[in-house]
Amino acid sequence: MPVMFDSSHSHSNVLFALDPASGPSGPGAPSAVSDDEALDAYSRAVSDVVERVGPSVVRIDIRRNGANGGSGSGVIVSPDGLVLTNSHVVQGSRGAEVTTLEGRQLHARVLGDDPDCDLALLRIDDSVTLPAARLGDSSKLRRGQIAIAIGNPLGFDATVTAGVVSALGRSLRAKTGRMIEDVVQTDAALNPGNSGGPLVSSASEVIGINTAIIMGAQGICFAVASNTANFVLGEIARHGRVRRAYIGVGGGTAPIPRRVALRLGLAQATGARILSIEQSGPADQAGLLTGDMIIALDGRPVNGVEDLLRLLDADKINRTVAIDFLRRSEQKRVWIGPTERGAPPARAAG
Repeated sequence: MPVMFDSSHSHSNVLFALDPASGPSGPGAPSAVSDDEALDAYSRAVSDVVERVGPSVVRIDIRRNGANGGSGSGVIVSPDGLVLTNSHVVQGSRGAEVTTLEGRQLHARVLGDDPDCDLALLRIDDSVTLPAARLGDSSKLRRGQIAIAIGNPLGFDATVTAGVVSALGRSLRAKTGRMIEDVVQTDAALNPGNSGGPLVSSASEVIGINTAIIMGAQGICFAVASNTANFVLGEIARHGRVRRAYIGVGGGTAPIPRRVALRLGLAQATGARILSIEQSGPADQAGLLTGDMIIALDGRPVNGVEDLLRLLDADKINRTVAIDFLRRSEQKRVWIGPTERGAPPARAAG
């Protein structure tokens, strides 16, 4: 299925009334509220989120040689003007024009971008204090939670759509050809121009940066998880780029069979299952195989792909580290020498 990166380059809870003195099943049993009350509560939840986070969402316009080079969305993540957006929105530019909800036009510099995760970090130059959104913890997301997208699709500024978190732990191919791991899938409608805008929880926390849609499908949209975005933000702010260790695997978060976890005395319920291995890469040379499940790296637990990506930081480059993994229900360990991950030549996503 073709994936479109949607640049315009061109816990929801069931609501109950609790009555400790009565109920069909005895004291404390919940009684369902009416449909109208539930809908009103849902509407208030969405409106409250938009009121809190909406002022932090901006339109980003890229200009080259005086001409329009495309536009997208972004979200302010610090009062002094740090803005997260997609790498494909800035498209290698050094600067951008940022327009706030109230119509203020500000200039921003591109501090750095990470095409492998389709993220970029901008700094607004103007000496102003700006409303900032808070990044949430995407590892705590659950399917079915309310998900609210705010952005500027097709030139319609400050557009809001709402849905749910449809799935977690997806993989999506970036325009560099690399796989973006642990992507959040949502049915909150996205359109060209939503790129770089926030996906927000009912707690008014940014849980993802909207990045792509499936062309020809309905309600299949994707956002880079907020924990990935937080990591990239920190790396760019400190180093101007993202340095990563690389072991040459592709994978997904998967459950550990309970009987296996009990027999081995494992506290964790999930790990990072290897779905592909790069020939002659560090993992291949160390003897890892497709189907192995990584459960620890350098003594740190790996509960999924997100943990693996986070732990493969610059400190692991050219170091020898231990990887603990499961193979056919048996726990094993190999020693591996991660290399520095380099971006390959850009190619179209598909």
